[in-house]
Amino acid sequence: MSEQLKFIVEQLNKDPFRKNFNLITFDSLEPMQLLQILNDVLAEVDPKQALDIREEMPEQTAKRMCTLLGMLKYKPPGNQSELSNFRQGLVVGSKPAVHPILHWLLQRVPELKKRAYLARFLVKLDVPAEFLADDVISDTYHQYEELVEGFKTNHKECEQLRTSGFSTAEIRRDISAMEEEKGPLIKRVERLKKRVESVSNHQQMLEQARQLRIEKKREEHLAHQKQEQKNQLFQAEQRLQRLQQQLKDMRQAAADSSPDSLMKRLEEEIKINSYMVSEKLPKELEILRRTVQYLQKVASEPAMGHGDLLELGNKIKEVDSQINQLIEKKMMRSDPIDDKLTLYRQQASIIIRKKEAKAEELQEAREELAAAERELKHRTNQALASDGEEIIRGDELKRLVVKLRSKGTVYKKKRQEIAELKAEYGVLQRTEEILKQRHEAVQEKLQTVEAEKGISGYSNTQEELERMSAIKSELDEKKGRKLGDMSEMAKQLNSQIAEKKSALAPIIKELRSLRQQCQVLNQEYEEKKSQYESCAAGLESNRSKLEQEVKALREETAQEENRYHYINCKSEVIEMQIQRAAEEMKAYVSSDVQEKKKAIREVYMKNIAEQELLGKKLREKQKLVRESHTTNMEQMKMWQDLAQLMECKRQCFIRVQSEASVGQVIQEGGEDRLVL
Repeated sequence: MSEQLKFIVEQLNKDPFRKNFNLITFDSLEPMQLLQILNDVLAEVDPKQALDIREEMPEQTAKRMCTLLGMLKYKPPGNQSELSNFRQGLVVGSKPAVHPILHWLLQRVPELKKRAYLARFLVKLDVPAEFLADDVISDTYHQYEELVEGFKTNHKECEQLRTSGFSTAEIRRDISAMEEEKGPLIKRVERLKKRVESVSNHQQMLEQARQLRIEKKREEHLAHQKQEQKNQLFQAEQRLQRLQQQLKDMRQAAADSSPDSLMKRLEEEIKINSYMVSEKLPKELEILRRTVQYLQKVASEPAMGHGDLLELGNKIKEVDSQINQLIEKKMMRSDPIDDKLTLYRQQASIIIRKKEAKAEELQEAREELAAAERELKHRTNQALASDGEEIIRGDELKRLVVKLRSKGTVYKKKRQEIAELKAEYGVLQRTEEILKQRHEAVQEKLQTVEAEKGISGYSNTQEELERMSAIKSELDEKKGRKLGDMSEMAKQLNSQIAEKKSALAPIIKELRSLRQQCQVLNQEYEEKKSQYESCAAGLESNRSKLEQEVKALREETAQEENRYHYINCKSEVIEMQIQRAAEEMKAYVSSDVQEKKKAIREVYMKNIAEQELLGKKLREKQKLVRESHTTNMEQMKMWQDLAQLMECKRQCFIRVQSEASVGQVIQEGGEDRLVL
C-alpha cells in the first residue's frame, strides 16, 4: 500500500498536475479533495471531465466517473457482489476505492488518452429495436455503422503511417533538396545538348548510346538471374542430398524393424492408451466435475456473515473431534491381520501413484512432442513461403553439423554394437537349433526304448512328478516360514497393543475431559471476541470522528493565528507609515530651515539636482571624447607603429650581434644609425 501511495504522489507532483504533495499531506486529504484530484486525472485523460465536483450532486459525479471508467475498461477489485460497496465508496470519496483507481490511471495515462479519444467515435449508440423498424432510422443507423467502420480503417492507416518512420517535414526537406538539385542538372543537360548539337549525326549517336545503356541493364539483369539460378541449383542439390540421406535412413530403419517388435510396440501403446482412457482420464474428469459442482454450490449460496462463519467453525471443530474419536477407537480395536494388510495396501498405493506419475509424464511428453511438431510444421511452411526452399541459417547449420557429428559417432558405435549383437544372436540361435536337434534325437531314442520295454511316456511322467514335488516342497517351506513369522509377529503386536492400551487409557480419559473444557473455553472465547470486536469497532468510529473534529479545530485555530499575526504586522506597518507622514508634514510646514533640510522631500530634491549636474558634466565630457576620438585613435595607432618599429630594430640588432658581431656606426647629421 505504501508503494502505491508513493507512486501516486510521484506522478501527481510531475507534469501536468504539479500538486506538490508528500505522503502525509496526500494521506490527510478530505474526501471531497480526493474526489477532485481523481476528477482532475480523469480530465487529463478526457478533457470533457474538467469541472468542479462541488457544482454537481455526488450521485451524478459517481455515475459520470463509473461510466468513464467502464469505457476505459477498469475492473474494480473484488467480486461482482462488491460493486455496490465500490460505488458507495466512490460516492463518499473513500480512500480504499479512490487510491486503486488513481494508481491504475496514472500508470497508463497515454494509453487511456488514446482509448478515450477512440471511445467518442467507436462506442455505438444504443437504439431500441422498435425504433429500428422505421426505414429512415434503420438506414441512418446503417450509415452510422459504416462510418464507424470507416473511422476504424482510417485510424489504423494513420497509426501505421505514424509508426512507419516517415514524417511530412522529412518529405518536404527531401522534395526541396531534390528541387534544388534539379536546377543544376537541367543546366548541365542544356550545356551537354549544346555541345552535342555541333557534332554531326548526333541523333544516331544518342540512339546508339541509349541502346548501349539498355543492353548493359539487360546484361546486369541476366547476370543477376544467372546468380539466382546458381543459388537455386546449389540449394536443390543440398536438398536432394538431405532427402537421399533421409531415404537411406528410413530404409535402414525399415530393414532393422521386425513384425514382432512392431507388434510389441503397438501392444504397449494400446495398453498405455487403454489405461489413460479407462482409468486416468475418467478420474480427472470426475475430479473436475466435483470441483465444478462444488463451485456452483458455493456460487449459488448467499453471502455469509460473521455469525455464519462462526457456526461453520463450530461445525468443523465438532467434526474434527468426531474424527479423532473414531481414530482412537480404530487404534484400540486394531486387528493384527489388518495391520499386516496395510503394508500391502501402502505398496499398492505407492505403485498406483508411480503409475499415475508416469502417465502424467507421458501425457506431458506427448504434448511437448505435438507442440514441437506444430512448431516444426509452422517454421517449414514459413521457410517455404519465404523463398520456396527450406532455409537453414548459419548458427543453426553449425549447431546441426555439430549435433550430426556427435550423433554420427554415437550411431557408428551403436551400429557396431548391433552388428556384434546380431552375430552373437546368430551364434546362439544356431547353438539353440543344434541343441534342440540333439534333444529331439535323444527324446526319439528314449521313446523307442520305452516302447520296446512297454513303458511309453514314463520319462515325461517322471519329469512332471519331480517338478511338482520340487514346487510342493518349496511351497511347504515358504508356508512354514510364513506361518512361523506370522505367529511371532502376531504375538509381538498383541503385546505391544496391550502395552499401548494400558499406557493410553488414563491419557484418553484426561483428554476427553480436557476436550470438553476446551470446547467450553472456545465458545466463551468466541463470545468475548465478538463483544470485543463490536466494542472496538464502536470506539474506533468514535475515535475517528473525534480525530476529524480535532483536526478541523486545529486547522481553524492555525488559520486564525496566522490571520491575527498578519493583522498585527499590517497595523504596525501602517502606524510607522502614519508616523513618518506626520513627521514629514511637520518638517514641511515648519519655518525652521534646519527642519526643512531634514525633510525627505528636500533631501530628494537635492539629490535630483546633484544628479542632473553630474549628468550635465558627463554629457560635456562625452562630447569632448567624441570630438577627440578620431585624432586620439590616429595618435594611438602611430604610437603602436613606432613601438612595433623599435621592436623590429631591437630584434635585428640582437640577430646581427649573435651572427657576426660586426657593425659600423656612421655619424651623419649628428644621428647614429646602424648599417647592416
